[in-house]
Amino acid sequence: MRLVGAHARAELLELIRYPSFSVPTLLFPALLFLFFGVSAEGADEAILMVSYAAFGVLGVALFQFGVGIATERTSPWQVYLRTLPVPARVRFAARLIAAAVFALASAGAVVAVALVLTATDLSARQWLRIGLALMYGTIPFGLLGLAIGYWLTPKGALPVANLLFLGLAFLGGLWTGAAALPETVDRFSPLLPTRQWGEIVWAPALDQGWEPWPWLGLAGYAAAFGLVAAWGYRRDEGVRYR
Repeated sequence: MRLVGAHARAELLELIRYPSFSVPTLLFPALLFLFFGVSAEGADEAILMVSYAAFGVLGVALFQFGVGIATERTSPWQVYLRTLPVPARVRFAARLIAAAVFALASAGAVVAVALVLTATDLSARQWLRIGLALMYGTIPFGLLGLAIGYWLTPKGALPVANLLFLGLAFLGGLWTGAAALPETVDRFSPLLPTRQWGEIVWAPALDQGWEPWPWLGLAGYAAAFGLVAAWGYRRDEGVRYR
């Protein structure tokens, strides 16, 4: 655990020292919510708030991991770090912790806008459940980002991350909520990880109980993404050090 903490601290300090990453990461989802969520007519404000918060978490997971790792793989410093006697699971866990901190900060900016400009009024229990739901989503999508980062080149990772970011957000209902999805999209949307995550974050916003299927579905996606990420890590290691 000490190694994980040390690596996570180093990751966070590195990200904080790059305002070109940290500032847009924290503000972009809040600005989108301000422009499109606050002014949406006939929409549930709490649903849109947690949806845009999840959208922010998704962006951190895909871009910090997917694009960030793909770029770092070309750095001499990262090549050196790979030679140190640290298991891959330690570096994976540290990256997930760093992503969770930034992701929750990004979600917090959305919540701040909602509290100031909307009539959203939730109980402490609802806020706690929303926080747990958002944290849970950092695991599968962080692992998806890791898979992108270790399988693709920097030039390939950016368009793929963008495509997944926008596509999964729209098709999963993170921009509108499930009720506003087109009928054709709604037919297959429940199979997507973003829709399953949406069901998890929407339930506490509506003060409803959780269904087990989205939790199990996301756990399955996390296992699959984790296997692909580990495979990509070992493949990259074999290419560099064989």
